[in-house]
Amino acid sequence: MNIIDSLYWRYATKKFDNTEILPQEKVDTLTEAFNLTATSYGLQPLKLIVIKDKELQKELTKHSWNQQQVADASHLLVFCIEKTIGEQYINSHFDNIKATRNTPDEILQPFKEHLVDSFSFKSPEEISNWAAKQAYLAMGNLLTVCAIEKIDSCPMEGFVPEKYDEILHLDELGLSSILVLPVGYRAKDDMFSEFKKVRRPITDTVITR
Repeated sequence: MNIIDSLYWRYATKKFDNTEILPQEKVDTLTEAFNLTATSYGLQPLKLIVIKDKELQKELTKHSWNQQQVADASHLLVFCIEKTIGEQYINSHFDNIKATRNTPDEILQPFKEHLVDSFSFKSPEEISNWAAKQAYLAMGNLLTVCAIEKIDSCPMEGFVPEKYDEILHLDELGLSSILVLPVGYRAKDDMFSEFKKVRRPITDTVITR
């Protein structure tokens, strides 16, 4: 299928087949696609928690409005943001640029100083909101990759971040959970898989000037 056919095939899976497990190569494709997602300034203020422990998935279901997809999916992906984006984090990013591209310091220094200065004036809430937007970019990217790879998925905001953070010990990692994406294979009796996709006409959503 081409990419448009794949996007028509995709839907927010309501019922996963809990006997079907994604092959490791599919999981590897998702994690690499996550890592390749575009982010503002290329700073990647994100981490992805990949959960395949079924008991842990069941426990997290209680804090996901009892949505059974969390328990039944092959894997549960939790999108997290870094809680601290400051000078040290930004310096590390530019060290990585230098090591990867062998870019001279005199070229990198002005932009690095600009970012350090800019983030020093942002409140923790502003930085958190900025980082959360990057998590949504990453999820959008993975939804498309899932469609192309014929992996079923269900994007979710309906969970209690504080409980996820507690259970997954995210505070110790300097992270906060933002989004959840169960992935796997749809159950054959998920009636939602047969529903026609409902979208506004493209003439109502796209403006060409």
